[in-house]
Amino acid sequence: MSGTVIIGGGIAGQAVAERLREAGYDKPVAMLCAESRPPYDRVKLASLLEPGGDPEALQLRPDTWYEDHAVDLHLGVEVTDIDRAARAVVTAAGERITYDTLVVATGSTALVPPIPGIDRDDVLVFRTPEDCEAMVAAAAGTTRACVLGGGLLGLEAARGLVALGVQTTVVHLMGHLMERQLDPFGGSLLTGKMQELSVEVLVDRNTHEVLSADGRVSGLLFTDGSTLDCDLLVVCAGIRPNTALARAAGLECERGVLVDDNLRTSDPHVFSVGECAQHRGVVYGLVAPIFEQAKVAARTIAGDDAAGYEGTVPSAALKVMGVDLVTAGDPMADGGVSVADPETGVYRRLIVSEGRAVGAILMGDTRGAESLVAMVTRGAEVDDPLAALAAAAEAKASDLPDDAQVCACNGVSKGDILTAIREKGLRAPSEVRACTRAGTGCGQCKPLIAEIVAAEVGEATDEATYLCPCRNLTREQVAAVIKERGLRSAGEVAEACGAGRDCGACKPGVAYLVSLIAANRHREEPHSRFINDRVHANIQKDGTFSVVPRIYGGVTTPDELRRIADVAERYEVPMVKITGGQRIDLLGVKKEHLPAMWQELGMPCGHAYAKAIRTVKTCVGAEFCRFGIDNSIDLGIALEKAWEGLYTPHKVKGAVSGCPRNCAEALVKDIGVVAVEGGWEILVGGAAGSTVRRGDLLARVDTAEDVVKVSSTFLQYYREHAEYLERTYDFVERVGLDTIKAAVLDESTGEPAALRERLALARAAARDPWEAAAAGARTEFHDLGEDPEPALVGPPADGSMTSFEDDDKEIA
Repeated sequence: MSGTVIIGGGIAGQAVAERLREAGYDKPVAMLCAESRPPYDRVKLASLLEPGGDPEALQLRPDTWYEDHAVDLHLGVEVTDIDRAARAVVTAAGERITYDTLVVATGSTALVPPIPGIDRDDVLVFRTPEDCEAMVAAAAGTTRACVLGGGLLGLEAARGLVALGVQTTVVHLMGHLMERQLDPFGGSLLTGKMQELSVEVLVDRNTHEVLSADGRVSGLLFTDGSTLDCDLLVVCAGIRPNTALARAAGLECERGVLVDDNLRTSDPHVFSVGECAQHRGVVYGLVAPIFEQAKVAARTIAGDDAAGYEGTVPSAALKVMGVDLVTAGDPMADGGVSVADPETGVYRRLIVSEGRAVGAILMGDTRGAESLVAMVTRGAEVDDPLAALAAAAEAKASDLPDDAQVCACNGVSKGDILTAIREKGLRAPSEVRACTRAGTGCGQCKPLIAEIVAAEVGEATDEATYLCPCRNLTREQVAAVIKERGLRSAGEVAEACGAGRDCGACKPGVAYLVSLIAANRHREEPHSRFINDRVHANIQKDGTFSVVPRIYGGVTTPDELRRIADVAERYEVPMVKITGGQRIDLLGVKKEHLPAMWQELGMPCGHAYAKAIRTVKTCVGAEFCRFGIDNSIDLGIALEKAWEGLYTPHKVKGAVSGCPRNCAEALVKDIGVVAVEGGWEILVGGAAGSTVRRGDLLARVDTAEDVVKVSSTFLQYYREHAEYLERTYDFVERVGLDTIKAAVLDESTGEPAALRERLALARAAARDPWEAAAAGARTEFHDLGEDPEPALVGPPADGSMTSFEDDDKEIA
């Protein structure tokens, strides 16, 4: 193909491809990835050990990015040889791909120390999403786990295992944790924090042997003769540059592939970037140097030989075991000053040698990190270290030099942000994040980004303005494109206006907007939804799922209970629980069992964790309760059936209380209804989560029919006007209750009737996802090879419709 071939689909390979196109390089670019998934963010790998962790969320760019930027992405392609004489690479399948320029970005592999017994199949490493999947599976049958290695990866693995409910011990060879980033005092403080989180720490321990019993790991034997029992071992002892391919091709290598200041190897047509490259004797294992190297390599390949890489002063902004940590330079150097509060875990140190800043450690209190890192990077002169440390804590965005690194995760400086703001007319922090990727890693730099934007352009634009910040597209603009062109899928929207093509973060919002405007007559694309919406169940921290059959108003029948019990027994469901919303939750279901369970239950289940109508909770009402004023059960069932199957900007919960005693907690629901003497009160925008908000009184009506009518009108108004992921309580406060009342209650305008009609059309077209799957809709559970066309969502086969009009006429 000629042009540039990139071997490696990690952060480095992706960065080179992006920088090539930014540099105006117009020749073909191909990226050869040995893994079967597109480039992903390995920095966030630990998120896959948390509840709801989704590998697809780590993907650096959506599939459409490669098409838009003419990058030929090859997945699952292993390069076995580099024919430098012919300028070609050879794949495991025997394919030869020619190049003008080659970039070796093969990264690193997990370092597994040569300890007897460590080569067992049940000893795990922590390097890929597949490793995370194996850890989650192993944790389910584990009593005690051990993590070998007390660096960043080891601590992330330990935190994930503790979150999975496993007693965990970290074993470290060195005298304190994270010795590359922390001095002994900082390491001791971090050890204390870990112990508070129930993680045991053993330092100065040299592992002599991995013990086993009954065919599995049973513990560790140390060189001092002591032992540690465990039945799961995860090795996080560091990384090793992956130089095998480069060495076999005759490129000069030491610890890494040797490169010059333009990132060229010993072959002028071959470059190397990232964890496999060695520059001026240093191999970098952090993200920030990768972006600097990629920028220089790309400029050189594009013809700018003046670009040069002079090395990177190591710095990192991390969150370790929930503790904010920033380090720069040499943490072990002598000199400087420190301020510490062991009780709160705060430690701030500026290291000064021969009058110049050479290192910094900030733990627990990272104020002024950017200023201090810039000082260390420049080797700035420091006359009074204590004053400099104090001044940094008070530094504002305007005080930072342009070369100050704002985002360590993506290597973005203040100057990069200012250039983007000025050249592209950015006015909101969300636009800056989308354009520069600053703040899209760990997120610690988001407040500083907002401060920089405000200082440059004045008061920043509201963050909620753009549905797609990458393309500066508002919700209204995307909606206009959908309506004008009659689009019926998120993919069609992406083709038409680009929403979702650059970073993919807005895809769920676009998918919702399509379904709203098309009144559920749209093409459902599972990859555009969140994981819970794709599988119609809630992923749990151990990788299993929770299934909640819909029980209208909390009222069930012996037949439904029998079906639930039979399914729970047949699929060995670990826990059956009554939820706070009067439903039965089947917890611990394996993903592969979901489709069969749905079929056997014969009950809708996908509402329980989607961005959709959840449940309508009820009390027993007037029929049984001596305090009851009206029939809350029948009204709750009517509301739930009227709204069932509708996607919403965020989850919507309802409740109906049969009297002001509020047993159903209607006062703190998104839509709550309370029976009062002579009628019903309808409240909206309530909340009962981390913050509690009493719902605002929307209306007082006389009959249950009026409740359904008014509540449904409000629901559709919320569906049409709320920002995606905006809860009703935020929506009500932002829009204002008076505005909502005018739109929902003033029948003279015709808008309330129009809202109800649009909701009725959407409700009529809504289908149970299990029925849609049986009809051939594309689901998460099809084999990848099948890949059927997404099924068009539409009205039920029996032609039934729903209306909220007074005369009960059908809406065609």
